[in-house]
Amino acid sequence: MLGENFVYFFTVQGFFIGIVFGILKSLDAEGLLLYTFFITTFFYLFSHIIIAFYYKTTIAKTYFFPKEIHERELDKFVYEINQREKLIDSAHKITDAAVKLNTQDING
Repeated sequence: MLGENFVYFFTVQGFFIGIVFGILKSLDAEGLLLYTFFITTFFYLFSHIIIAFYYKTTIAKTYFFPKEIHERELDKFVYEINQREKLIDSAHKITDAAVKLNTQDING
């Protein structure tokens, strides 16, 4: 979920929780509006704090990326893929030679 969508979702939740809490606790319209406003504002600000900490941890994790280890592993994978390609090419050549031989035997 995008951060912006999380803020919208959390703010709407705060709005409805504020309405329910305002209906249960207030005796007049002004109290209902105040409870709804403050609870919605709290949820809005709290969602921004959560997103800020989330982005801070995801960016901090990129600093500890072991690049050398991954490059060595990727080099091994490239070597294995090249070996498999050579094997497949040789099998393809053998299959082509066998098909030619079979067509020659059938025709001649």
